Amino acid sequence: MSKTDFIGKASTAAGGWGALKSVGKRLLESGAPISGARTLLKTNQPDGFDCPGCAWGDPEHGSSFEFCENGVKAVSWEATEARVPPDFFARHTVSELRSWSDYDLEKQGRLTHPMRYDRASDTYLPVSWDDAFAEIGRILNSLDSPDRAEFYTSGRASNEAAFLYQLMVRLYGTNNFPDCSNMCHEASGVGLNASIGVGKGTVLLEDFEQTDAIFVIGQNPGTNHPRMLGDLRRAALRGARIAVFNPIREKGLERFADPQDKIEMITGSSTKIATNYYQPRQGGDMAAVRGMSKAVFAADDAARAAGEPAIIDYDFIADHAAEFEAYRAAVDATSWESILDQSGLTRAEIEEAAGIYMNAGSVIATWAMGVTQHRHSVLIVREIANFMLLRGNVGRPGAGLCPVRGHSNVQGDRTVGIDEKAPPALLDALEKELGVPMPRKPGHNTVEAVAAMLDGKAQTFIALGGNFLRATPDSPLIVKAFEKQKLTVNITTKLNHSHLVPGETSFVLPCLGRTEIDRNSAGRSQIVTVEDSMSMVHGSGGINPPASDALRSEVAIVAGIAEATLGNVNVNWKALADDYDLIRDMIERVIPGFDNFNERVRIPRGFHLRNAAAERQWNTPAKKATFYSGPLPEKTEHQQALTRDNLFVLQTFRSHDQYNTTIYGMDDRYRGVYGERQVIFMNPADMEALGAHSRQRVDVIGEYGDGVERIARNFRLVPYNIPRGSVGGYYPELNVLVPLSSYGEGSFTPTSKSVLVSVRLLADAR
Repeated sequence: MSKTDFIGKASTAAGGWGALKSVGKRLLESGAPISGARTLLKTNQPDGFDCPGCAWGDPEHGSSFEFCENGVKAVSWEATEARVPPDFFARHTVSELRSWSDYDLEKQGRLTHPMRYDRASDTYLPVSWDDAFAEIGRILNSLDSPDRAEFYTSGRASNEAAFLYQLMVRLYGTNNFPDCSNMCHEASGVGLNASIGVGKGTVLLEDFEQTDAIFVIGQNPGTNHPRMLGDLRRAALRGARIAVFNPIREKGLERFADPQDKIEMITGSSTKIATNYYQPRQGGDMAAVRGMSKAVFAADDAARAAGEPAIIDYDFIADHAAEFEAYRAAVDATSWESILDQSGLTRAEIEEAAGIYMNAGSVIATWAMGVTQHRHSVLIVREIANFMLLRGNVGRPGAGLCPVRGHSNVQGDRTVGIDEKAPPALLDALEKELGVPMPRKPGHNTVEAVAAMLDGKAQTFIALGGNFLRATPDSPLIVKAFEKQKLTVNITTKLNHSHLVPGETSFVLPCLGRTEIDRNSAGRSQIVTVEDSMSMVHGSGGINPPASDALRSEVAIVAGIAEATLGNVNVNWKALADDYDLIRDMIERVIPGFDNFNERVRIPRGFHLRNAAAERQWNTPAKKATFYSGPLPEKTEHQQALTRDNLFVLQTFRSHDQYNTTIYGMDDRYRGVYGERQVIFMNPADMEALGAHSRQRVDVIGEYGDGVERIARNFRLVPYNIPRGSVGGYYPELNVLVPLSSYGEGSFTPTSKSVLVSVRLLADAR
């Protein structure tokens, strides 16, 4: 396929034969298709490992095939036979590697030895573990304040590694925990805490088997968490209504062909997922949800006036909710004109969706980053909670709130203490456990950490996994931030761009992957644990030999840094690293809900962490679920974009061959794009208005208005079913356009779904 023929046929449905072909391709690319297939059969199994991909839950009645196409990509990417030994770095300078793509870097395979950057040769050289730990400890102890160091955590880190990490950092003396959740679901946590008193979802997988209706808002499960499609498909087949709110038509939300369904595979058929598909303007979800509430209030008034039963659950509201009358007044004060203008939907569409809600006995609302990455994202989450509270759809079977997390343990990391604004109860428990005071000053989130690195207040950056440079907005600024550091440390499995902007001293420390056997000094295999989006805690034990004998576990690496920095006065770090049961015992003593942790996590499929809101116990100031009663945003970015020609609101998202910043391939068959990532999806009418054609080359220019030049150069236009005034494209390539200073109010989450841009036409691409 030539460079100009990158637009091809899109899949008619998610899954199906395309998914099976992709599985086979990824297994062959791993270099070990037979052992890879065996590995997959242990994915998400009680006697295997938790998938290193998404955080979707495991069913109690699981099968032998509890993995999806993108799970296969994640597992085979980690379990590859390809290796990056020290001689690789001897052949390639860091300056050369910076010119490589994300895909090409990670495709080289697994890192095998700890490496230290040598500025004279511009290469990474081998270093012993002891020497690396000693130098890291020396530099950390040389800083004039613990707050000079930033400690980043990826959602891939296990509960045990994350707990030990936060223990080390707090004993060191800071709460600086920039975290991947800061960039995705922070708004969910903030909004849900304010509304229902807990920052997590309230549903179990079993609720999807009982619900009458599911509202899917701002998410694309077909690419981001494909196993969810199985639960949506089963709900659709038994007659549940599925109402989708998404600006872009996504294949996984339209139709799904289950690769495990023999009839669908033989006949080439598929199951319709969305019974109703609505395409609001980007950032218009809050207005759409408030419009549905307005329709519910009107229908309730009419029903009661006619002597019919009320539609709103007034008994639930009387017993369990606060600020209901204020919310009613706010809805009454919100005009249909403003709702329609901001949402981009018609009144008929909104009333139709409200009808689905009112005719359903039980309802689940589920969402992801299409909701959480706007300026007003916390308010969108609260409006969704408002809507669900009207009919008591929280805290009963088949109903509830379901934010779907990204990486496999991003929720667990927060549960065990990765929190720059740690709850006082956690710090109190740690002080009781260790007998020493904990730092109480709030630390830095991701945005604040980058700002501190840029202005010199932070001088050290340590990352427990992830690819911080490519995950964060304003990419050129992150490069400058890294270059200012006295020390950068990356604990990782594969090479990525974060490792190629070294500080004054820089280490790349390779760790075991989720799929690999982790043995202690006695030769005993150890398990770790993770928490999924349903608050289920699972055990995970690798089955493959380590990629290198020189690798250490995340836990062991954290313990090594901790011992070299802090000594063993308060904690016996070696003992904890050698027996994860001891870490879990400490978690049990410090974190509520982990009673009998070691026993319960060894039960097949683990255990559920208690969620008070799911039991209708509300840990809010009012001790009730609390309605938000503020107005709609004065103007969304999309409304601004419609005020002038050649102004659009951009949303960034993943391709189907991608998970977070990891690029598995160059195709996106669900959107019909092949061999190309520098693309911009645009409404055909907008392309015509610009005088552009399909495949037109353009520069995309940031229009944030802060005087900073932000340009994504030489992208190609792809006509797509997206609202006028909206455009979309892939991150991390488009992160250069997302301003670091544009973030959610109350969440600090970058506004990656509402970026104002213009386009500049370049030479004809035909």
